[in-house]
Amino acid sequence: MDYFTCSSGVGGKSSKGKDKGDLSWWQLSLIGIGCTIGTGYFLGSGIGIKITGPSMVFSFILAAMGTYIVFHFLAKMTTEDPQEGSFCYYAGRAFGRWAGFSCGWNYWSSKILIMGSQLTALSILSRFWFPKVPLWIFAAGFAVLSIVVVLLGTKGFNKVENILAVTKTAAILMFIILAIAALFGIFHGGRSDQPGIPTKIHEIFPEGYRAFWSSLIYAFYAYGGIETIGLLSMQLKNKDDAPKSGKVMLIVLTIIYVISIILAISMVSYQAINQKESPFVTAMSSYNLAFFPHVFNGAIIIAGFSTMTASLFAVTNLLVTLAKDGDAPVVFRKKLKKFKDFPLPSLGLATIGLIGSVITAMLLPGKIYGYITTAAGILQMYNWAFIIISAMKILEIKIGDKVLSIFGLTLLLAAITGTIFEKSIRFGFFVSLMLIAIIAIVTFIMSRIWKKSEKGGKTVKA
Repeated sequence: MDYFTCSSGVGGKSSKGKDKGDLSWWQLSLIGIGCTIGTGYFLGSGIGIKITGPSMVFSFILAAMGTYIVFHFLAKMTTEDPQEGSFCYYAGRAFGRWAGFSCGWNYWSSKILIMGSQLTALSILSRFWFPKVPLWIFAAGFAVLSIVVVLLGTKGFNKVENILAVTKTAAILMFIILAIAALFGIFHGGRSDQPGIPTKIHEIFPEGYRAFWSSLIYAFYAYGGIETIGLLSMQLKNKDDAPKSGKVMLIVLTIIYVISIILAISMVSYQAINQKESPFVTAMSSYNLAFFPHVFNGAIIIAGFSTMTASLFAVTNLLVTLAKDGDAPVVFRKKLKKFKDFPLPSLGLATIGLIGSVITAMLLPGKIYGYITTAAGILQMYNWAFIIISAMKILEIKIGDKVLSIFGLTLLLAAITGTIFEKSIRFGFFVSLMLIAIIAIVTFIMSRIWKKSEKGGKTVKA
């Protein structure tokens, strides 16, 4: 998941990005790869594999296509009208203030859920060593530690983030290398019922096409963070290189994802995969590599914690931006000098979201990860749909791009609706609907207030 803040303009206002950046296209690609790979892939992919089986490989390929289409239109809008703000600026430009407002709050809500998903994933991974410790205790511990790090405002945090992003990528590469070596018989062990690479249709789609449909959301979720490339494209030396950066990033990610998933499903039955540990750890568990699960788990926990903490930075600053634009209560603009001018009210609201995740982990320890991850993935799809629809309104769309936009929206819709057909994750769909309904109601109320203020010649803040 991405960990960069949503800069000014999230609520529909933004300033032109005139300063020349210092990033090369390949550097931006590496940043995108590092910040996209997260616990959603290391653990969330296991839910998708459990639901559909080996066909999860095709879910990742389709998700890559959909993600590319979203980035394609975001990059086009950025090139046509470079802004330092986020994609929500373009939504506001395309449809008015209500669109920027709802987009901003939908993004904030999705980030809160993503943090909850990351928090739960870290807790699940930690139980690898301490299986008897309740999930909510780990969740509470990671939440408190994350808040402390944010309050300290550690210098050089971004540099640490980059290092840990490399750690996540290295963990996947380590699995790929060891898995290939294991399949060639270099290591002792292996399962007697090792499934191998499926070649027949019923082996690829053992749970049917409806299950495959339901798995799409988890593949899309693993690509979450494409907005980051759009935001950071303003820091490129040559802003016309943004499309190249996105294409390279997606190609590399897709190759890494597909190869690692193929290896995992060829080493262990998809039925043996569960939410209690990463599917990659499960795949290697029968080999005599005692160090692997510990090193792999440890690397993902460290990197995942850094991502979650930086996400907390992001939502905190995002709420401040919303407040400055008049799209959130003015109290969230306040910064306390005792805390180095840190926006404590904004952090407080984000903390309430984390507390909600801890409470849910206590009440629904066996189901929380699937529910939160599903809801977060669906809200992410709503964000991406905003990007495509805004582009269709703002840009002069040619026939080729019209076809792309329709195909992209169809894939996003498929990912969302697929969650309805799988009982184990369906609740997450209703959680996302509830949040969208709340945002819609608030947006409607604020629209009425804005109209009245315009008639009265006054500026009304949220």
